[in-house]
Amino acid sequence: MWGCELDHLVVTSPSLNDGVAIVEKALGVPMSAGGQHVRMGTHNALMRIGERCYLEVIAIDPDAAPIHRPRWFGLDGLTNSSATTLATWVLRTSEIRATSIAAGNAFGEICPMSRGTLNWLITIPPDGRLQASGLLPSLIQWEGETHPAEKLPDRGIRLQVLRLFHPEAATLQAALQTGGLRNDSKVIEFQAGPEPKMMAEFQTACGTHRVLESVSCG
Repeated sequence: MWGCELDHLVVTSPSLNDGVAIVEKALGVPMSAGGQHVRMGTHNALMRIGERCYLEVIAIDPDAAPIHRPRWFGLDGLTNSSATTLATWVLRTSEIRATSIAAGNAFGEICPMSRGTLNWLITIPPDGRLQASGLLPSLIQWEGETHPAEKLPDRGIRLQVLRLFHPEAATLQAALQTGGLRNDSKVIEFQAGPEPKMMAEFQTACGTHRVLESVSCG
């Protein structure tokens, strides 16, 4: 049966260089250059955090040509003073249309996307904003057999758990499971909390515990 599992974490920042510096300081290892997303006017950097899982820092590309649609991951809402933050997460599926339909098309419209030689389908809300303060993920379906994380250098960083806090955490969890969420490794934890928040916990090659968090939305 088709299903979906964690593909990558998304860190947004007003500046790619600033975002990369913050993540590298927090996790203690260098990131790898990504590239440009021409259709979205954005660029990114990447870090492998599992066998088929990575972390992405993404920002508006100041050198990109103008675009005529809202950018993804709420980037249009950032200002120069906005914080670099763990903004949202992305679920991988081999049947993005079936997954989207099963979830009542709650993830947004399915859009073709590319970066360099990579091609994929991803869901994006029509207004480009984060849904449920980023706790409702995007869906992604990669073309080809090789996952992008497999091409990244292994710095020894491993995601241990992604904690999702929400006043209605059980409802959110049930909705995602209806959409096909597989969580066999228990890497995703849903917890009741007074406000939406994300926290990703990592282990380094030397066993050090590191954390990235979302900025509180209230």
